[in-house]
Amino acid sequence: MKLLLGQKDVNPNSSSKSGRTPLSWAAGKGREGIVKLLLERKDVNPDSLSKSGQTPLSEAAVAGHEGVVKLLLGRKDVNPDTPDTEHGRTPLSWAAGEGHEGIVKPLLGRKDVNPDSSSKSGRTLLSWAAVAGHEGIVELLLGRGDVNPDIPDTERGRTPLSWAVVVGHEGIVKLLLGRKDVNPNTPDTGWPNTALVGCQQEP
Repeated sequence: MKLLLGQKDVNPNSSSKSGRTPLSWAAGKGREGIVKLLLERKDVNPDSLSKSGQTPLSEAAVAGHEGVVKLLLGRKDVNPDTPDTEHGRTPLSWAAGEGHEGIVKPLLGRKDVNPDSSSKSGRTLLSWAAVAGHEGIVELLLGRGDVNPDIPDTERGRTPLSWAVVVGHEGIVKLLLGRKDVNPNTPDTGWPNTALVGCQQEP
């Protein structure tokens, strides 16, 4: 890699058909050494977008590569809250949905990251974490004062509680029912059921 980057006729920002650069691929594969080499170059864009709108940070976040995420978050020219164009999900949304707590924590610590953002389907970070059963991440999100725990998505009108009930994540259901700002009687728009009745339905 060092030899290639030393060549004057090598473009370190060249992209594939999917629009992904060498940095994007290295970040997604967790190649910290290569990421470091690329980030040392002034002619490498650390915040490039693929055709699906994913940044190198998003690629690393969804794959759970904590070291790469740390490197990218150390750059002032990286936007840590860029949603992809395909799903409208930010790096934090992907990390929360995949259960990467070690990535969720530093992203939640950033003032320039919205902990209550929603995807194109209207699902919040809490919703993604709840449906996947990531109890630790649900606790982290519920511990913040700027997260609304009762936002329904726009696809089925399901709240995080509704999703947790349907999928059967009892621990998360208990956490959400312990909140005064969670309404257990909110009906889904997809089915005229409340979250507790909806446990009889297929997800």
